[in-house]
Amino acid sequence: MSDETIALDLGGVLAARGWKVAIGESCTGGLIAGAITDVAGSSGWFDRAFVTYSNEAKVEMLGVRPETLAAHGAVSEAAAREMASGTLARSAADLAVAVTGVAGPSGGTPGKPVGMVCFGWAERNGAVETATRHFDGDRVAIRQATVAVALAGLVERARWG
Repeated sequence: MSDETIALDLGGVLAARGWKVAIGESCTGGLIAGAITDVAGSSGWFDRAFVTYSNEAKVEMLGVRPETLAAHGAVSEAAAREMASGTLARSAADLAVAVTGVAGPSGGTPGKPVGMVCFGWAERNGAVETATRHFDGDRVAIRQATVAVALAGLVERARWG
């Protein structure tokens, strides 16, 4: 399924519920927001996005605790959780996703290899879920896979949340 198809599905589900979505992005650098705003009419269900590539931006814009970054690093489920919660808290959205990862081709370590991406999904009802995925391929493929998983996770939560 293409990002466009998933984004269209997301828009239909959100519009039917009267919900809005917000995005917190690091390794995708705005690609999730771009996929959403490629959909005509997305202004009815897309609130905002934060591109927080640096640790400072994660702290300043999304309220990620410096202690979390020091203890777990930016590429961690702990950071993704705080990014998702912060995205939701700083928006008028009902649902948020945040992503942080190592898109490569450099920057990977044995514990956090290239292709490792952490996701956080937060709902206005207080539920926050995280997941880590490992993607193969080059930088473009890793970022595109991240967009697809983020959007699919939003659809799932919007449908059943």
